[in-house]
This record gives sequence, structure tokens and C-alpha cells, in this order.
Amino acid sequence: MERESMEVDVVIVGAGPSGLAAAIRLKQLAAEAGRDIEVTILEKGSEVGAHILSGAVLDPRALNELIPDWKEKEAPLNAPVKDEKFLILSEGGGLSLPTFMLPPVLKNHGNYIISLGNLCRWLGEQAESMGVEIYPGFAASEVLYNDDGSVKGVATGDMGVTREGEQGPNYQVGMELHAKYTFFAEGCRGSLGKQLMEKFNLREGVEPQTYGIGIKELWEIEPEKHQEGLVVHTTGWPLQTDTYGGSFLYHLENNQVAVGFVVGLDYENPYLSPYEEFQRFKMHPKIKPYFEGGRRVAYGARALNEGGLQSLPKLTFPGGVLVGCEAGTLNTPKIKGSHTAMKSGMLAAEAAFEAISAERGSDELVEYADAFQKSWVHQELSDARNVRPGFKWGLYGGMLYAGIDQILFRGKAPWTLKHGHADHEATGKAKDFQPIEYPKADGVISFDRLTNVSFSATNHEEDQPIHLTLKDDSVPVDVNLAEFAAPEQRYCPAGVYEILYDDDGSNPKLQINSQNCVHCKTCDIKDPTQNIVWVTPEGGGGPNYPNM
Repeated sequence: MERESMEVDVVIVGAGPSGLAAAIRLKQLAAEAGRDIEVTILEKGSEVGAHILSGAVLDPRALNELIPDWKEKEAPLNAPVKDEKFLILSEGGGLSLPTFMLPPVLKNHGNYIISLGNLCRWLGEQAESMGVEIYPGFAASEVLYNDDGSVKGVATGDMGVTREGEQGPNYQVGMELHAKYTFFAEGCRGSLGKQLMEKFNLREGVEPQTYGIGIKELWEIEPEKHQEGLVVHTTGWPLQTDTYGGSFLYHLENNQVAVGFVVGLDYENPYLSPYEEFQRFKMHPKIKPYFEGGRRVAYGARALNEGGLQSLPKLTFPGGVLVGCEAGTLNTPKIKGSHTAMKSGMLAAEAAFEAISAERGSDELVEYADAFQKSWVHQELSDARNVRPGFKWGLYGGMLYAGIDQILFRGKAPWTLKHGHADHEATGKAKDFQPIEYPKADGVISFDRLTNVSFSATNHEEDQPIHLTLKDDSVPVDVNLAEFAAPEQRYCPAGVYEILYDDDGSNPKLQINSQNCVHCKTCDIKDPTQNIVWVTPEGGGGPNYPNM
């Protein structure tokens, strides 16, 4: 069956903060110029916001620029930050750092505790009211190219393909969207962005991207324990001092608390389980009391970029651009990326609008890269660039260096530290480490993975090709199990990967429970042999986060 095609001015892959901000900015510029511009967004989630997960504390700088009257338009920013704490935890206690000792980048006065998913739903409403066409449930699965090699647009995946790769009874061929420019806004470790970086060699001359896995629960707690506007960050226990990571507790409105744990994916111990570290963290005597008497209402996980400025790829290529977390614009020490993602989308929109107005198309939007270089986003990332790589000296060495870099040098040190290697390369051999004994979940404060996954409302059409693909079927047992004790069983926060044995303990094999996948992308990042490749499943599949 031949695919139908649709011609638009700009197609945007992903209805996250960067993609929605780009679409809104394009329509604003068109309205100011008295002309029309056709903008279409493809979103693989079942609705806008379904796949959005972040802490989140929002710096409103980009939103102020994009929609200055957002308060009058009732944007869901209902919990301004009123108080904050920073704790360094030991196993049985912890030290609270006075806020005056924190570097400016960690202070949150003027920011808002939000559900990023709900902000994206609101941004989607603003975009649609301006004439942006948004198609949720349609996953862009293929990049299309013109004869000269420039990006022509994208195609959505075929629907109704069976597990065996054949056309099922509900088969529906995908659709092509052709555009003058295509914006890739898939978020961290986007599958199409990964292909584009390889095809156009966009990572030449830059440091490897480094990542974290963020695991989050949303709780409703007892009113007397709730303090709307409170931000709590911790570092230290339960992680070893050689492992980068920490936690957050954000008190939203309506007695809700977002609690999460981030582990840098450059950890060495293949026995470490980020999910189990999170569950253990909640049992700490300074943390557990918040949740006693409360109830968990949602769960999810997502990888995040931590590489910063030195890991940014080239942002432009013929016919397209990378924006937001697709490129890696998160400010790691600030623990925020929504404002930088939005601004990058706005800058790309301004460059594309000028080009389209000049009757251009399918060329390279070098104006976007130039504007990014001169923007406050670039300045933020430049000032933050040395903090994350400083933690290669461990927790206390990293904290000491971060204080020197951010307070003494104010981010203007005359050097740039390197990350040195990709995260999967950091994984050590099992023979060099001891297994970690994690406590059993109590089912009240701590939970097993499969129970928690049910609180992400994750679902995939069962009879479809498995989207977690293997380059070589023999590697999971012959290499990953033999040398690394099958770390995919532990780094996945959704129980997707299992090593199964015969009754007599022989014949190990990898089972992939793709139904559980929450699209966090950790396996694509951390697999030590890079044998696992995450590809786009059928549109509408994956998590359905209600308020994350």
C-alpha cells in the first residue's frame, strides 16, 4: 500500500516543552507578519502530556518570553516555591545545609513546582487555538530524505503490524509528512535524533553525552505533613560516594508530593539497581515520615541528559534541527531543563520563520545555531559546564569543586572539564563487584517494580513487533550475563528484561517484556555492549501519565 503524504511548512516531532514552544512561536511570528504558516506536531503518546515526566520545578523565564500573560490564561503554575532544603544523608541521619551556603544555581526563589505534563497539555491548547495541528497517537518512526540528502520530513509508523512483522487484520499504512523544515523534539535519547546524529556526524568534536535515570512517584500525603511550595533535595545515602545522584521532594498543591531519585548512568557496579536505590531512599528516617499515612498515585521513569555544553551536538543539518532535550540542553546543576528546552524551540522557530519568509526550504538553518550561541541558554550551559564532570572525584570532591566553580568562579573558570567516556563504557565486570542485597518492598512505602509499573498506566498493543531490538541475539547471554551479570535486569525501572532458566538452572535466555516499557530509554543508553536498540513502537503505546 502506498503511503499518503501531506505538505506543511514545519513538522515537529514531539509535543514536549521544546516542540510546543516552537509551534507557538512560529504561529506568533506569522500572526505578527500577517501571513499563514502551516505547523504540524506528531506526538507518539496517546495524548499531549502522556509521555511527559519531570520533577519538576520550572524556571518561568522562557514561558515569560513566550506567553507573557500566562497567568491570565491560567497556566497550571499554582505552587510557587516558598521554602527549600538541601540534605546530605547518611544511613541513619543527615546534615541540612543552610540555603545561604548553596550556589545560586541551586536556589529556587521565583520558580514554580509543577506537573510538566499538565503544562504541556496547556501549551498544547494554546498551540491548537492558534491553528497548530497536533496529532497524538502518531509516532514518527522514519526520517525521509530528498534526493540531495536533505531531510524531507518524517513518516509515521504502520499500525496493525503483527509480532511476526506481517499485516494484521487492522493494518493501516503510515503517513508521510513533508516539510520545508523538520524539528526533532523527541526528548532525551530520541530514536530519530540518534539516527540523525550518526548520518550527519553531528557529534564530531564534542564530548560523549552522559545521562541519568530519573525515577518518580506522585503521592498524596496527610495534610498536616504537606507544605505547599517546599522543595527538598538530597544527596548521599543510599548511593556510594563514587556514584552520582540524588533525590527530590516537591510539594505541589492539593496535598501532593512528587518524589524522585536520579542516578547518573556512568555508575560502575553492574549490580546496582537505580529503582531499588529509590525504594531504599524512601525508607530513610528523614524521608519516610512524609509518606506514612499517604498513598502513591502515579509512577514513572525517564532518562535525562547530564552532559551539558561540552556534549551538545551540532544543532542543524540540511532540512532540520534538534531542539530541547533531543539536543541535550538540560542545565544539570540547576536540575532544570524545561526553560532551556522551550527557549531552544523558540530560537529555532524564529530562524525557520525568517527562512520560510525568504522562500527558503530544506537548507541548513545556521541562523538557529548562531542565535543559540548568543542566547541566555548557551550562557547558562556555559556557566554550568564544569559541575557534572567534577563528580568524577566522588561526592565530596565533586561538591567541593562545584562550590569553587559556582561560587568563587561563578561558572567562568578558564577551563572546561571533560566527561571522558560514554555511560555504557563505565560499566564494570561483575567479577570486580559484590552483589547488592536490597530490602524487600513493604508494599506501603516501598514497592516492587511490576506493582509500580501498573501505576504508570503503561500499555502497548500486544501483537506488534517488539520495539526493544537486539543487534545480536547471542550477546545477552554470551556477553552481558557472562561478564556483567545481566545488568539490564537491574537498570531497567520497569522489569522489561528477565533472564530465564530451565528447571534445572541451565539454558539461560533473555526474555523481553516489552509490554512493561515506560519509554525511559535507559536500556539504549546503559547496555554495556550497545546491543539493545530502542525503536519507536506503535503510536499511542507506552505510559499514560496523568499528572507527572
